[in-house]
Amino acid sequence: MRTVYLGTSEFAVAVLERLARSAHGPRLVVTRPDRRRGRGRRLAPPPVAEQAERLGIELIQPDSVNDGAVLERIAAVEPEAVCICAYGALIREPLLSAFELLNVHPSLLPRWRGAAPVERAIAAGDAETGVTIMRPTAELDAGPMCLQRAEPIEPDDDFGTLSARLAALGGNLLVEALDQRPPFSEQPDDGATYAEKIAAEDRRLDPTRAADELERQVRALHPHIGAWLELRDGQRLGVHRAIPVGDGALRPGELAEEDGRLVLGTASGGLELLQVQRPGGRAMDASAWLRGHGRALARQNPSGG
Repeated sequence: MRTVYLGTSEFAVAVLERLARSAHGPRLVVTRPDRRRGRGRRLAPPPVAEQAERLGIELIQPDSVNDGAVLERIAAVEPEAVCICAYGALIREPLLSAFELLNVHPSLLPRWRGAAPVERAIAAGDAETGVTIMRPTAELDAGPMCLQRAEPIEPDDDFGTLSARLAALGGNLLVEALDQRPPFSEQPDDGATYAEKIAAEDRRLDPTRAADELERQVRALHPHIGAWLELRDGQRLGVHRAIPVGDGALRPGELAEEDGRLVLGTASGGLELLQVQRPGGRAMDASAWLRGHGRALARQNPSGG
């Protein structure tokens, strides 16, 4: 089957690789333009662009996928299906209706429609998530579905581990949908939740919340975005790994060294910070951070606590 693939992120790379190995390898890949990334703000291509070049697949990077010229370029391939995964921009008419579209969405729709379904599922404490193959419509992630499969969320899963499994599952489900052409059914609205894009405030660890909530927040944002704690002096301490440590004696917002451990007081229990990162520095074990800051810490209070 002739296909075209729309995708941008690292998650979309794994799905592209699986699709390329199937009988439905894409004739054209459409991804976002190069953008500035990293500390040096150097112009760099999206992960999918790099993978398409490695695979030798024709690639275009339009400013808008909804431009008429893009529609013509896709139509020239005469695709029987246009496959989409983590493209990162809204698809509108006439593209929505011009071809059969299959979207790989990493959640058990209708739960977690939207931009950050993996992060929101971990942060909410969901026991499972999954992948849905659905048809995009004008309403965000609300179109009919043809395949869906669940994936458990393990207690130690972070975004990196869970998204890797979901990407592999998504690639397999997409190929299965192209192989078997299962019927679509309308998506129910009951149980719908929305996974809003991760904003700056979503990264801040708020010690007025419970320790288990903050631990999930850390896992949900690791390693791609990162959570942080604001210290009393206004510095931000990045937090990469943390675990709840029982009731504790610290007030919400107190940060202290306890028996060689770096512990944050929260609204319910303590949160031991296992791996942290200074501004502009590298991630390190909390014990290494304490060797340089333990004396000055003296139960320093993060602001906002």
